[in-house]
Amino acid sequence: MNGIAYQMDPLRGLDGLGTRAQRLPEPGPHQVVVKVRATSLNRRDILLYEGKYPVPMTPGITPLVDGVGEVIALGEGVTRAALGDRVTGTYFVAWNDGPQTQKSSFEQYGANHHGWLANYVLLEEDSVVHVPEHLTDAEAASLTAAGLVAWSALTKPVPAGPGDTVLTVGTGVVGLFAVQHAKMLGARVISITSSPDKAERLRKLGADEVIDRKEFPDWEQRVLELTGGDGVQHVIDAVGMPTLPKSQASGAYNAMITLIGAFPAEAGQQPGDPTGFKYLGVRRIAVGSRADFEAMNRTITDHRMRPLIDRVFPFDQAREAFRYYTEDDPFGKVVISVA
Repeated sequence: MNGIAYQMDPLRGLDGLGTRAQRLPEPGPHQVVVKVRATSLNRRDILLYEGKYPVPMTPGITPLVDGVGEVIALGEGVTRAALGDRVTGTYFVAWNDGPQTQKSSFEQYGANHHGWLANYVLLEEDSVVHVPEHLTDAEAASLTAAGLVAWSALTKPVPAGPGDTVLTVGTGVVGLFAVQHAKMLGARVISITSSPDKAERLRKLGADEVIDRKEFPDWEQRVLELTGGDGVQHVIDAVGMPTLPKSQASGAYNAMITLIGAFPAEAGQQPGDPTGFKYLGVRRIAVGSRADFEAMNRTITDHRMRPLIDRVFPFDQAREAFRYYTEDDPFGKVVISVA
């Protein structure tokens, strides 16, 4: 039952993505072996091999943090999983619940612990998360990073809900998940996009109003118009510093603005007064804990929500999947089928 694993040499960029023979892992105490069925890409994975992510990639590591598969072997003492379970894994190796520590933030699958772009992945028992049964493998392989960070942004410290308006900035997968999660939570959604085609697709996904930034370059003024001059309670900004001033101007009194992503230095600097004289919070968050992940999955199950998939590549076309993600304009998750 040996297999193949991709490995990455970050000093060579995408040219450093190659394959090696993979032995079936032997689980130690409180470890789980998963036969991978599917895995998917995130912007974080691109930043890792470009050397722009805060946590450096270990040379030779198997990339990708999103994935799903079947449990095929259990180490001594495992109680959180059983043979045959369909599971995914956490983003961080050892953040189960509560506040995150700096130490735990540096231990990540696909960065310095082998990730999911392989036939098999070895997980710590505490990293195991069961996936919603109604999701396909491609959909279930799309939750760990983008899905969870959008959920965390909308549920902490005060969850969005009925009567709130959520503004999503950016139409990458985080922004798309934010639209879906906000609607599950009962909020109104306003989304910023750059084309009529994406606007229509955002409406089909659930956005109540969509603003084309090419039609409305000062889109923050349009947001204020749509909210009667009050602004929005939550802003999920997955673009970063370039859009932060407009996101701030869109916020209501006591709004929460969440910047999502690891922004390289060249992305720009914060404005001199990041609050814009409003009482609001501007924060960056680190995906979420295992408890957050499980709470999200319960809500996804209750609402029968399905992540949006753009394209699925076969396992032997992983490099093409990376190129498609970086060079095209996917609307939804880019998935690699492994099984």
